[in-house]
Amino acid sequence: MEVLKEKVEEEEAAEREEAAERAERAKTEKTTRPGEPRKDESIMTQDMLRDLEKKMSEIVVPPVEESLTLTQDVIDTSNLPPSYKTNSTKEEHLLQVAQNYSHQYSHLCPDRVPLFLHPLNECDVPKFVSTTIRPTLMPYPELYNWDTCAQFVSDFLTMVLLPDPLKPPSHLYSSTTVLRYQKGNSFDFSTLLCSMLIGSGYDAYCVNGYGSQDLCHMDLSLEVCPLTMKPKETVKSKEKEPPKKYAIKPPRDLNSKFEQDQEFKKQQQLKREEQKRLQAEEEQLLERETGKPDPLYGLRVFCWVLVLSGKREVPESFFIDPFTGRSYSTQDDHFLGIESLWNHKNYWINMQDCWNCCKDLVFDLGDPVRWEYMLQGSEKHRLSVSEEEEETMNDDEDVEELGKEDDDKSFDMPSSWVMQIQIPPEAFETRCPSGKKVIQYKKAQVEKWAPYLNNNGLVCRLTVYQDTECTKVLEIKEWYQNREDMLELKYMNKVTGLYTDYFKPGHPQCLRVHSYKTMQPEMDRVMEFYESARVDGLIKREETPKTMTEYYSGRPDFLFYRHITFGPRVKKPTQCTAESNPRPMVKIMEYFHRNPAKPADEDVAERVFLITEERIQLRYHCRDDYITTSKREFLRRTEVDSKGNKVIMTPDMCISFEVEPMEHTKKLLYQYETMMKLKAEEKLSRHQAWESELEVLEILKLREEEDEAHTLTISIYDTKRNEKSKEYREAMERVIHEEHLRQVETQLDYLAPFLAQLPPGEKLTRWQAMRLKDECLNDFKQRLIDKANLIQARFEKETQELQKKQQWYQENQVTLTPEDEDLYLSYCSQAMFRIRILEQRLNRHKELAPLKYLALEEKLYKDPRLMELVKVYV
Repeated sequence: MEVLKEKVEEEEAAEREEAAERAERAKTEKTTRPGEPRKDESIMTQDMLRDLEKKMSEIVVPPVEESLTLTQDVIDTSNLPPSYKTNSTKEEHLLQVAQNYSHQYSHLCPDRVPLFLHPLNECDVPKFVSTTIRPTLMPYPELYNWDTCAQFVSDFLTMVLLPDPLKPPSHLYSSTTVLRYQKGNSFDFSTLLCSMLIGSGYDAYCVNGYGSQDLCHMDLSLEVCPLTMKPKETVKSKEKEPPKKYAIKPPRDLNSKFEQDQEFKKQQQLKREEQKRLQAEEEQLLERETGKPDPLYGLRVFCWVLVLSGKREVPESFFIDPFTGRSYSTQDDHFLGIESLWNHKNYWINMQDCWNCCKDLVFDLGDPVRWEYMLQGSEKHRLSVSEEEEETMNDDEDVEELGKEDDDKSFDMPSSWVMQIQIPPEAFETRCPSGKKVIQYKKAQVEKWAPYLNNNGLVCRLTVYQDTECTKVLEIKEWYQNREDMLELKYMNKVTGLYTDYFKPGHPQCLRVHSYKTMQPEMDRVMEFYESARVDGLIKREETPKTMTEYYSGRPDFLFYRHITFGPRVKKPTQCTAESNPRPMVKIMEYFHRNPAKPADEDVAERVFLITEERIQLRYHCRDDYITTSKREFLRRTEVDSKGNKVIMTPDMCISFEVEPMEHTKKLLYQYETMMKLKAEEKLSRHQAWESELEVLEILKLREEEDEAHTLTISIYDTKRNEKSKEYREAMERVIHEEHLRQVETQLDYLAPFLAQLPPGEKLTRWQAMRLKDECLNDFKQRLIDKANLIQARFEKETQELQKKQQWYQENQVTLTPEDEDLYLSYCSQAMFRIRILEQRLNRHKELAPLKYLALEEKLYKDPRLMELVKVYV
């Protein structure tokens, strides 16, 4: 690597010398012959000057932004624990082991770069890289799988480039500091991601190696956006039917096989030429996009995460780019070489040749020839061998270890010096720094927002462009969350002007998909519904200015298709809406599934109402052993003619074709009953079609209101955003406080009115205490008697009024109207209810009065002001 670096430096110095010589040569030519015009120079015209000025004005100079760096001056180290500022005895011992390990490596491999073993932390204390990893299982279910965990780290942190792209960083900060400031380089990203993956049960490692320029700079402008990739559709191969034994031979093919072969060769030649042309265009486009080759190719230092197969049912090892959260195969061309890798238990050096990038590397960490480990601990990777070799090796090891003494030279990795990784719920929900993140892909741009950051619930937007300069928009996709109208995705095609809204279950109108070009009624649109949430089983409704088509499923009448054709609307002098002036219906066509409860000749398969022609056409289902179906056509007439006479059913009003003629179907009575039934069904179908039009208008009106309001739903557990829940909680606390005050008020001193009669400050005597007790008991006894008398008086009053009413009814019973009798009965019912309640209250008062008297007497005996004076008489 050092040799390659020296060669690159020599080439750059040679290029600088040649540029300086060319500049000096041009300067001498200008000074020697200032008056001679050059042959290749031409006089600038006014048009050329205007074009030049226009081109210069179009050049936009981007503002110089300060690099987002996380330096030690920015980090506040005052509140960090002692483990960040000092090393324990075991950590000092580990650093000595690492230093010895580094010296041996430099002596054995002098042409390789120094190892990345113990960089400084935020307190300028050297820490071993393995102890910087803190395995942590996060309390969020979304971070349990590697893909969502990597995407969270990619969104949560902001990328910072390495100060020197050819060297690893001198500082490696803790994951807690990186999460606090939400900034870091590839080593910080990988350390945090590896800590979370190991905590989730994955066999993850941090890898120190070399990556491509796009990978190191997080340049996705040449990558295809994953949101634009369509999933591969699995095409099911049709099973070939076995040839029949007595099949009819196909007709002889009289076409010329020579001409067919020539035509096939011609088509193949055209295809090859088209493929060559497309390949050439792709190569030219790729050359324009990639531009100049990277002068530091293969030298840019980068850190990523390796996940080995085995744990968490990972079938194959793969790489994870910490900047983007995307997974790559270990054979990918973006990863150009590996120097070393580590986890929270050990450190390994790659001893394999990386001349072919990482494609030929074997990630068997138990093989000491390919991977040189640093610590010989108890938990060591085993060499991957076959079962037979493993058995023989175990036998040999048992024989060899019989005469060996136990010599424990292992050294276990000390525990991590980093505090436990914690992500507050607010930070986890915000995700991106400042709540927004923009990612530029090839012909696409992705924008992400935190939930509830936008008033309309927008969390992600994908903009697809036609050109690589991203000037012509093709389509836009917007994802929403927490919408009250259950809107989940909005798709906008800028070329065709088509809008498509996707909804989650729970919309008031059971909408699933709504495709439209304008929200004006009676225009082209398609509505799809959740049929399980609708009573009528409607799946889809397609509407055009002249037609409306509906698809159903699971209906009891077996209807699955209805097509309505509209005619031109009759113009009225006043301005009318589509609801008050519906479109006239010309034709209604309905299809039905087979009803097994009916015979096929009586089960309608197709029903057509020709409203303007006053005709009804029927087509029945076909029998299993027939190839034709029965048909009928009715000529619908009014029941009375112009003179008011009833119209009689005639044979010419029904034209039928029956596969199996029957006697009862030929009778006019049967035909008349069928036609009357069809008239009622036509009326019902027209009414249902009219309701469908009204429903479309209602949905359009509701969608306009929802788009204007775009109300968001807030969980009842979100106490910070849920204002209703907060107001309800405050109201409940206020009610509880008022109830407490009321209870305090009710617990008043029952001796206070009697103590007020005595002189203030005078000490009670025994005689006064007895008098106070007797007065309090007599007063309470009198109040109980008064309450009983009051209830008894109300009871007698209600009884007397009821008797008077009954006497009045007996006297005037003959002359009373039904209304008066109803009033009398109502009064009697209410009076009896009041009498019954008063009687129950009186009985209950008589039962509880003695108990209350005894309870008060006991309280008086136990009162501290009377207890010493009254106990003598107890």
